[in-house]
Amino acid sequence: MSADRNLTGRRIVITGASSGIGAATAVAFAKAGARLVLGARGKDGLDDVAQRCVEAGGSAFVRPVDCTDAGAVAVFAADARDLLDGIDLWFSCEGVGVLGRYEDVPIADHARVVDVNLVAHMNDVHAVLPIFLAQDHGTWVNMISAGGFVATPYAAAYSASKFGLRGFSSALRGEVSKRPHIHICDVCPTFVDTPGVDHAGNYTGARLSLPPGSLAPETVAKAVVRLATHPRNLTAVGAPAIAFKLGEFAAPNLLAAIMSGFLDSWSARAADGNDNDGVLFEPGVPAGPDGGRRDPHRRRKLAAAAGGMAVLSLAGAGAWLDRRR
Repeated sequence: MSADRNLTGRRIVITGASSGIGAATAVAFAKAGARLVLGARGKDGLDDVAQRCVEAGGSAFVRPVDCTDAGAVAVFAADARDLLDGIDLWFSCEGVGVLGRYEDVPIADHARVVDVNLVAHMNDVHAVLPIFLAQDHGTWVNMISAGGFVATPYAAAYSASKFGLRGFSSALRGEVSKRPHIHICDVCPTFVDTPGVDHAGNYTGARLSLPPGSLAPETVAKAVVRLATHPRNLTAVGAPAIAFKLGEFAAPNLLAAIMSGFLDSWSARAADGNDNDGVLFEPGVPAGPDGGRRDPHRRRKLAAAAGGMAVLSLAGAGAWLDRRR
């Protein structure tokens, strides 16, 4: 058995654990023997994931928490520390999105995206870093995305939050650079097939879907689990890390302009739809890890190729718009 699969007794906290990548990672850690505390806004979703952990041969404590509330996160972290007798790894996976031209999306929705995707992660670290410092060890895993490297027209607040997360991680690494057993790890996947597409706010008038080659959430979960034993600053999933960096510096404004024009064209041809804020402000129903949109017959090489091309060329939107007349 590899070290990655032998994590018996490791103490893991996951926020944003009620669906998608967070849920898949909880199950993966449970299979590996870790002890878990799971947090998210919706208790029903957390209970569903905890049951999946039991079915995987593990167990998990669930604690509903809104990570945009710094005080609530501090209480949650202290509770998790006491339940587990310490925390070895904390995975901040909470995240939301809203699609639409910037001026068409209510400013409250934009603010909520930044609050959940950036400020909530900052709240997490503010609560857990003192625990890590007292232990003199610990790993914080920061879920970002390829959107932290490539600008995302039609998702401006999402782009701001993801670029912000990268800067936040970089600053934290500087602050803990003299503590060799404390690690700040960024995870940046390309497109992932999770319920997040259904959960996103949508002001485009078009139906949201995903491109060919989207990753399974379990693929990202495997990368996160590996960080428990092999921490590293940047883990790219779905495309080589160098592709992200090249995409950031190779004519980023041109790529953003091309993607904006592409989305303008598609949304203009789409059937009218009702504007909605998704689950920005209220938790959704239990949805599990998977979005159910992938073609299971496509080979993994297609996923890697699509991911790399997305980052290097027209990637940047959180979802493609499925043209419907």
